[in-house]
This record gives sequence, structure tokens and C-alpha cells, in this order.
Amino acid sequence: MISVYNKEGIGDTIIVMLENSESKEQNFEKKDNVVRIYKEETNQTVGYNFFNSSNIVDSETGQVLLTKEQIKNLNKSIISAGFYDILEIDDSPKFVIGEVKECDPHPDSDHLSITQTEVDNGEILQIVCGASNIAQGQKVVVAKVGALMPNGLAIWDGELRGRPSHGMICSARELNIKDAIEKKGILVLPDSAITGETFQVN
Repeated sequence: MISVYNKEGIGDTIIVMLENSESKEQNFEKKDNVVRIYKEETNQTVGYNFFNSSNIVDSETGQVLLTKEQIKNLNKSIISAGFYDILEIDDSPKFVIGEVKECDPHPDSDHLSITQTEVDNGEILQIVCGASNIAQGQKVVVAKVGALMPNGLAIWDGELRGRPSHGMICSARELNIKDAIEKKGILVLPDSAITGETFQVN
């Protein structure tokens, strides 16, 4: 779940994204101050918009890391409007230090690599990466599914050339790191970086 608030840009509205979905396959229904967005073919909910949301949560501009109490208030609004979904809190870190355990060339691409990258709690994620400097043994920054990049890109499960990819290995520029080295490729951290630790993104 990714939640975003930008009063100057879109008004007093919290946008909650639950799934990746192309706009061409979406429809919506509005009840009271709540809009449910869903896939028209399957009726699967992919997100909610909550209008006049400053009455529900006290939010800042940008990604909103909702508390249990805020989730409770949003769920009350969903139920009151006559919808049926229940939002669940996910307060796990979305940007973490990872270690590339395996790195193999993608069989159907001349520039992609398929990595097996360890993240928090020993979890291994398959992440397809297009950086030329990716290599086994590196410590890297992983944007997990549910992360919102500084440029507004939401990270979801996906596929690249037919291979599942569950997250993104990030470059310094993608992380909006000040004075980032102007060279292509992912950000490689020192070997002393601790796998699974949260990486702070400003």
C-alpha cells in the first residue's frame, strides 16, 4: 500500500494505491468523500481517494506512512461510504540495504541481469536489473514493493522480458542523493553496510 498527500498539487486528498494498474483498465465509483478505483474486468480494488482528508488524518506533503489510528479512521470512512475493503497497516521499511547473492545474465536480453538479492530478515528477492555495474557480492539499496521513489515512481511486482521482478536496485540519482556521482549504474555501498538495515531516503 502506498499513500500520498499533496494539498497544493491535488487538493485536500489522500491517494491510497493498493495495486499496480493501467489507467485504461480502471473505473471508479464515488460515495460521499470516498472514491474507489477498481479494475473494470475483475472488479478488483486498486486504490482509494479520500477527499477532505485533513478531517481524517494530519498529513504532510509526499508519501504518508499511515499509523494504526489513521488506518482505522480511513477504514471507518470506507465502511461509512458503503464500500467493503479493509486497509491494513504495513510499517515495514521500503528502502533497505541488500546484498546481491546471485547475478546472472537475462537469457532474453543483452543488458538485463537477474539477481537474487537478500534484504531484511534474510528474505531473498528476485530483482531484474538493467545496470551494467551490477555484480554478485555487492551491497546495494533496494526499493521494495510498496516503495515510492523520490521522483514519484511507485514500486510494484512486475516482469522484465518475461522474468518476475520484485523490487528495484537503485542508483544514487534515483534516490535523489545530493552530490551523487554523475555516472550510470546502481549505487554500490561499502562492504561494511549491514544487510537488512533501513536506508534513509530524503
